[in-house]
Amino acid sequence: MKITAVLFDMDGVLLESEAYINRAGVMMFREKGYEVDPDDFLEFTGMGENRYLGGVAEKNDIPFDLDKDKARTYEIYASLIHGKIEPLPGVLSIIKKCKKRNLKIAVATSADRVKMEINLDEIGIPVSTFDATVNGQDIKHLKPEPDIFLEAARRVDANPENCLVIEDAVSGVSAGKAAGAKVLALTTTFSTEELSEADWIAKDLSEAPEEVLNW
Repeated sequence: MKITAVLFDMDGVLLESEAYINRAGVMMFREKGYEVDPDDFLEFTGMGENRYLGGVAEKNDIPFDLDKDKARTYEIYASLIHGKIEPLPGVLSIIKKCKKRNLKIAVATSADRVKMEINLDEIGIPVSTFDATVNGQDIKHLKPEPDIFLEAARRVDANPENCLVIEDAVSGVSAGKAAGAKVLALTTTFSTEELSEADWIAKDLSEAPEEVLNW
């Protein structure tokens, strides 16, 4: 087989926390005295919290203290998700299949490390499950640039061309393809039409075709 590694995005792939970070962002801005539309965040999905929050602040002409406002958002977020999120359908099964086939596995998320760890611990699939992780603080250029997947491939000692990227965001699919990887897109966040650049498209990992791990 050509495939040697699987690189998982986190939100919308391993778990669904987008509604919670969205709500946390709205609540953080409200504490600052500003009302923002939850839909304002959509165009910044998958780009990391710096852009997710900063983009909305810029869009609405809101003063933004990156470190302070992001830290407060994470505090709100952690309280919102406790006991509320779990692995998405098919996640545990595909991780098991990867390990059985001796495929390396990595998380490659634009989220900050603190959010990654909060999420993975909450769903019972800690960082130690994976051969490597890459988060948004590890790289300079976030999705749709390919850097995060190139770094993840490097950390598991795999050629990008031998990697399967699993994504749910348009920016992530573009990043995976730019890295030279095969891409499975899940329609947990965007439509089939919006994700058409991917090699395969499925509703979630429980419905992923067998060939995504056999090429």
